[in-house]
Amino acid sequence: MFSHSYFQEALAKREDNGTLRILKGRRQGTDFYSNDYLGLSGNKDFQNILLKSITENPELLMGSTGSRLISGNSNSVVETEEFIADEHGYGSALLFSSGYNANLALFSTLPTRHDTIIVDEQIHRSVHDACKLSNAKKLKFKHNDCRHLEQILKKQTGTCYIAIESLYSMDGDVAPIKEIARTAGKYNAGLIVDEAHAFGVFNYGLVDKFKLQDHVLATVITYGKALGMHGAAVLTNTTIRSYLINFASPFIYTTSAQDFLWMSIREGYHFLKNNQELLSLLQRNIQIFGDQQIESPSAANSPVQAIIIPDNKRVRALNDSLLTNGFLTYAILSPAVKEGTERLRICLHSFNTESEIKALARIIKEFL
Repeated sequence: MFSHSYFQEALAKREDNGTLRILKGRRQGTDFYSNDYLGLSGNKDFQNILLKSITENPELLMGSTGSRLISGNSNSVVETEEFIADEHGYGSALLFSSGYNANLALFSTLPTRHDTIIVDEQIHRSVHDACKLSNAKKLKFKHNDCRHLEQILKKQTGTCYIAIESLYSMDGDVAPIKEIARTAGKYNAGLIVDEAHAFGVFNYGLVDKFKLQDHVLATVITYGKALGMHGAAVLTNTTIRSYLINFASPFIYTTSAQDFLWMSIREGYHFLKNNQELLSLLQRNIQIFGDQQIESPSAANSPVQAIIIPDNKRVRALNDSLLTNGFLTYAILSPAVKEGTERLRICLHSFNTESEIKALARIIKEFL
């Protein structure tokens, strides 16, 4: 009989040190932990728009019946990709079921075993996982440190790829994206930017804000956060798009999502354009939290505010205290982050009220 002892011991070890992950149902309380920065997942006006589309086109709910290369390449997905590429100022776009799959496709496919991938040390786990599949050499540069990045680039001889996030989900800080783009160009490296947490928060993201489309090989936009949807798009040129279609296993060997998702994404863009006040409300709430003067490494305009508490037990204690008071936050423990950098992760939203934010801050300051 197959032995489960190794798995049982590993789980028991995590349970003993308090880091065992378990699935929990959605809790009732004031949301300071979801990525729904603009509140679109619960926006009634947006829901009614989607409901109207479904009522008029019930076939949107049907499954795609196959991969994009077989029977899943509907008119809806093609039109949505063309729309997204045009909106972001890129030559083309390729849709995926999630940001994880988009990163998996990019970094497992573009670099070869002869190439080097240089990643910010705080890049998302999906990039690290993809690098293992690529067989390329992977190097890390110090977080947001352009000088260290250039030192590494100087020593490389082959093709290099650079992986960064524009807004980091753990520290809530912003990459010096313009400087990194200049450095990438200086060494002819391919820059890939994950805008998962920046899209919607900073309108179309920082690549678009600084007009860096011609300096970024590929941008990943995800729709499960500020847009309140699901899925992701790789924005790039037509050559890279075609290469991914031909060689990226996460794209080739997966069933396409149903047309409802692609329609929802397209409608999400329209809704975002027509409701720009949501971005202003979000920034107002971020400012209110900032006015409470709680020490954080996060950017002043970031919806992700991290409070470093270098001890798993203390972070959990604060998280539990907030939950008791009706506030939903998230304790990020080691080994998910480096030991000594454990933190409470607070996500601010356009729908949070000033009184909620101040009450949250008051409990945190009393604890600290």
